[in-house]
Amino acid sequence: MNAPTSARPEPNPLLAGAGLALFSALAFGLTTPFVQRFGKGVGAWPAAALLYAGAALASLDPWRAARGVEAPVRRAHLPRLLVVALVGAVFAPVCLTWGLQRTDAASASLLLNFEAVFTVILAWKIHHEPIGRRVGLALTFMAAGGALLVIAGVRAAGFGIGAMAVVLATFGWALDNTLARPLAELSPTQVVQWKGTLGATLSFALALASRQAFPSAAPMLGLLLCGATGYGLSLRFYLRAQRHIGAARTGSIFAVAPFIGAATAWAMGSGSMSSGSAAAALCFAAGVYFHVTERHAHAHTHQPLAHEHAHRHDDGHHEHTHEPPFLGEHSHAHAHEVQVHAHPHAPDVHHRHDHDHD
Repeated sequence: MNAPTSARPEPNPLLAGAGLALFSALAFGLTTPFVQRFGKGVGAWPAAALLYAGAALASLDPWRAARGVEAPVRRAHLPRLLVVALVGAVFAPVCLTWGLQRTDAASASLLLNFEAVFTVILAWKIHHEPIGRRVGLALTFMAAGGALLVIAGVRAAGFGIGAMAVVLATFGWALDNTLARPLAELSPTQVVQWKGTLGATLSFALALASRQAFPSAAPMLGLLLCGATGYGLSLRFYLRAQRHIGAARTGSIFAVAPFIGAATAWAMGSGSMSSGSAAAALCFAAGVYFHVTERHAHAHTHQPLAHEHAHRHDDGHHEHTHEPPFLGEHSHAHAHEVQVHAHPHAPDVHHRHDHDHD
């Protein structure tokens, strides 16, 4: 069955997803030096608990503004959310806060580049996301920029136990990103609220059990605000980006976050920008350019599919009817029939087909 022409010009999903990933990187990168500042003298478990408590509080929706628009979190999603919370909201932030207390903020920010590398590899291996020539070129520039920054960080502060903990945090978040890919079709607000609540609860319990020190009022508020911005708001943008462009592309563009964190640390007086860092900035700019200018279109077949997520009826993929008719974005369980057409697309929930040639 061939789809009718869309009623409105469809925006390039790759461009939209790249913009969301950049906003996510900005929100996360800006907070890293402040996490180190507010986390001084604080136990790793309490710091992690406060960060994700801030994320959960920032995702409260007392007016249920997204009801009917986004697919809700259901009981069947809870096991995956629990695993994601353990990996991404307990293990990773504990490693980061512990590592930040044993290395300088600029170097730690630079080491966070490993998250992008791990995410791309895991997304390729687990979700089989296609990496074409243009994306491969973007990934090469991003990896080169990350390598330059990591070398600069190691030269400045060495590669001690604190740096190793930061790298472990990046692997935890990369695994979190990959495991959370199926959750990207659900309400980002609810996903962050569940993940933040589960992560904060587990970390608070471990903090009390280990009798680790909690901060005073001012640092506590600072960590909560960092969590609301760098973990709550950033994750919501990240999930929306994954919805558009998949885990590998989102993770690659998110590689900008460590540079933003390092630049913020430099501005706060932690170290100085080197020539290698300037070259890395050019690599990141080139990588982002290749991502945002990517266009992917070819004839493809949609197999029968039943699922639930936010959608519109004028996007060329959702042509079922409502009585009475419904306009705008909304969510409900629906089924797709076989469909063959060609249009610009990204590796979203409807386009996870194989590619013989990219």
